[in-house]
Amino acid sequence: MIDRPLNLPTLVCASANPDKVYEIEQLLHGIARLLPRPADIADVEENADTLVGNARLKAQAICDVTAQAAVADDTGLFVDALPGELGVRTARYAADWPEHATSPYATNRMKLLQALDNRGCASIEQRSAYFLTVVIVCYPDGSEVIVEGRCDGYIALSERGARGFGFDPLFVPAPGMFVGDQRTFSEMSDEEKNELSHRGKAFRLLARALQA
Repeated sequence: MIDRPLNLPTLVCASANPDKVYEIEQLLHGIARLLPRPADIADVEENADTLVGNARLKAQAICDVTAQAAVADDTGLFVDALPGELGVRTARYAADWPEHATSPYATNRMKLLQALDNRGCASIEQRSAYFLTVVIVCYPDGSEVIVEGRCDGYIALSERGARGFGFDPLFVPAPGMFVGDQRTFSEMSDEEKNELSHRGKAFRLLARALQA
């Protein structure tokens, strides 16, 4: 974790995913003092049927145990050609494949490419998609702050780039950083991705709410 000035608001991060924590650290830099999720807290079952519901489950669980404000996010990928197949199940999309247990990111991407290929989706229009992130802060007094960020784009025909995580090697945000930019998130720097991404947009809104 990055050190923060003590006069900033303190939030306990509900996520134990190091990739997510890294991005949240960057996005809240100078805005909030982010404390790590206590290691002895068990994983929260994300069984809600909405992104808001899952984010609330995670944040509230940490808030209840620590008696401190907790922040959590939940993100879904929505692919127009595959209605209802990802969304709140995005992280578990390929859970029915044995490889998912040891390599969830790669297996999810493999299943997505196969599903689109099986449907003959070859054009950008046929592969349109968007990411939606919901961020929630739960406070000990029962109040909460909820924001969301969306990034539209499409699914590339194959993986490109070595940065990021999850579906980053497949997702091309539209528009990119400049006219004609067709890079995936994995081909962008952290700064470029955060400027365009769903999570970046959501946490910038959260930053404004925390400073209000």
